[in-house]
Amino acid sequence: MTTTYWCEHAWLPSGVVHGAVLEIEDAHITAVERAKSPPPHAETLWGLTIPGLANAHSHAFHRALRGRTSGGRGTFWTWRDQMYAVAENLDPDRYYQLARAVYAEMVLAGMTSVGEFHYLHHAPGGRGYDDPNAMNTALVAAASDAGIRLTLLDTCYLAGGFGADVTGVQWRYTDGDVDGWLSRVDKSAIGSDSVLLGAAIHSVRAVPSAAIEDVAGWAHRNEVPLHVHLSEQRAENAACLAAHGCTPTELLDRHGALGAATTAVHATHLAAADTALLGSSRTGVCLCPTTESDLADGIGPATELAVAGSPLSVGSDGHSVIDPFTEIQAVEGNTRLSTETRGSFGPADLLDIGAESGQRSLGWHDAGRLDVGARADFVTIGLDSPRLAGVPAETALVAARGDDVHHVVVDGRIVVRDRGHHAFPDLGRSLADAIEAVT
Repeated sequence: MTTTYWCEHAWLPSGVVHGAVLEIEDAHITAVERAKSPPPHAETLWGLTIPGLANAHSHAFHRALRGRTSGGRGTFWTWRDQMYAVAENLDPDRYYQLARAVYAEMVLAGMTSVGEFHYLHHAPGGRGYDDPNAMNTALVAAASDAGIRLTLLDTCYLAGGFGADVTGVQWRYTDGDVDGWLSRVDKSAIGSDSVLLGAAIHSVRAVPSAAIEDVAGWAHRNEVPLHVHLSEQRAENAACLAAHGCTPTELLDRHGALGAATTAVHATHLAAADTALLGSSRTGVCLCPTTESDLADGIGPATELAVAGSPLSVGSDGHSVIDPFTEIQAVEGNTRLSTETRGSFGPADLLDIGAESGQRSLGWHDAGRLDVGARADFVTIGLDSPRLAGVPAETALVAARGDDVHHVVVDGRIVVRDRGHHAFPDLGRSLADAIEAVT
């Protein structure tokens, strides 16, 4: 069955055009043509239609913390204690209910895929569920119900720090040793046209150096994405130098974990040599500006990384905000603050960061562009709000917000129409109920 859309404005690979027809068949774009007016029987999309945006880094359960961690002074490490308390309350059913609402919030804001950096594997105390991948299954079902494409980054977490055992809620994260992680992941029977199983090294502090090669090797053999938290905090860098005599980036490089299939998340506090290593290996970097601001992490060296050769993407991470436009705009905004220079990333650069580069980081190499053969993923931004009144379509991306999204199509399926999610007529209530159950 062929579905035809007419876009008032569309961001094609050549740039913004005024009037375009997209034909969709079997979840892919089969034709793109210029047209000043809609043909008969076409669905009309008023506003600017752009490729679907990727959320390259998510911890779904962190959404329960929004607005609950801002009452006093602190750091990333004090925030982490509050996050652990929420993790203690999750089981597969509660996680499913929370994640499906969180993923629906993402789609409503214009995200068509999500990379779930998932490390909450086991029951309290580290006991295995009857199905050792019950939490994986819950996340896959949640994404399906929300209508978002999922890259499940099954995360290896083995230590409480350099040379330290896991404690407390961390027992829920660990498989004991890397062989335990490999055994459990190999039993994870997920994977479809809308779900991809990938791997993650939680961090160099949580995965001993001897195990890094095993996790990276599994990802390389299976040709799937590999993600890793990297240098989010100066304390991590200092501890790695003390334990190994090198930076976290250098440690990953020594153990074969860098490369074009790898995405380093945050990369906030890098030495110049780290930036060069990431760039020369074509390792991607996922920036999470709203979370890095919320946790007082710092501002990552986006310009230096891009110049060095690292493809950039963005993620909402802890979900203090779920808005892909805010994230990509902050890449340029934060760069202006740190360099006192405007225009490092123009609208086309920001779209690439949010769309095609982000989709590639999650293993979706046929998404992120409005072109023949690409997945039928697209998002229509209304240009009729007071916020966007008078803003040219060519630059609307630098002023839009998630609530300007009117229409979202994921793999050819309409998920959001007229600002409403087809499966969640009262998404606010669904989120509130799911959060109350875990807090």
